[in-house]
Amino acid sequence: MFSSCSYESDQVRRMGGTQLLCVSIDSHNFIDSHIFSSLGNNRLVIVDSPSSPPMATLSTPMAAECSLGIQCRATPTWKRLLDLCGVVALFPLLLPVLTTVAIYIKFVSRGPIFFVQSRVGFGGDRFRIYKFRTMHVPTVSRDEMHRKFVSQYADAESPLAKPKYENELIPGGNLIRKLSLDELPQVFNVLIGNMCLVGPRPDVLMIEDYQPWQLRRFEVMPGMTGLWQVSGKNRLTFDQMIDLDIEYIETRSLSNDLRILARTVYVLLFEHNE
Repeated sequence: MFSSCSYESDQVRRMGGTQLLCVSIDSHNFIDSHIFSSLGNNRLVIVDSPSSPPMATLSTPMAAECSLGIQCRATPTWKRLLDLCGVVALFPLLLPVLTTVAIYIKFVSRGPIFFVQSRVGFGGDRFRIYKFRTMHVPTVSRDEMHRKFVSQYADAESPLAKPKYENELIPGGNLIRKLSLDELPQVFNVLIGNMCLVGPRPDVLMIEDYQPWQLRRFEVMPGMTGLWQVSGKNRLTFDQMIDLDIEYIETRSLSNDLRILARTVYVLLFEHNE
């Protein structure tokens, strides 16, 4: 496995999601100090193979192999700081809205305030997403109904209109959805760390419902908003949405996230009827 390495201190080889840093280790098991200065947050692990000289492997969190066969990318420090600072800065504005919507839902409808649903997130792992409940408590599983709709959408070659469920909505539920107020509890997902402010939208589809190339959307943490949400949303086909998710992943940066957040505010204020 290691015989192809030339064991020069400046050689880096990438295998899967791990960078293999081949270094020369002298008889006293010393490694040049300049190697450690370039490690950053990566971990250096010494591997001693009986058939070859000792070798150091540099494991980087930026691209770890996932069970899906994709390169899962850890959330950069700047992105986590943006999430935390953004939620903390907006919380004084969000708290009255969250409280008002919660009290209203409890007043007009029996049942829980929050709708908790299993979604597919980072690396294909499932997590619990929080939303305000805008529908009456169902007598049958609505998760399965919604997953069936999304599965049909994924197979379609043209955009599909979202199911309306007018008869099942609580009073004012349509307005809450139109203004995306039902999505606000996901700030708690952001604080927990299983979502970001910006990223691919977490889906209800099962992993087996995706084509192999579409699995790339799980390389990063899902988000409350994303590139496709501000690029046409319901006018897009499923493949177009995935293409935009992949475009976001490949161009992810602080400036892009700020641009998407600003665009999201504009869409919510002026384009929510589309």
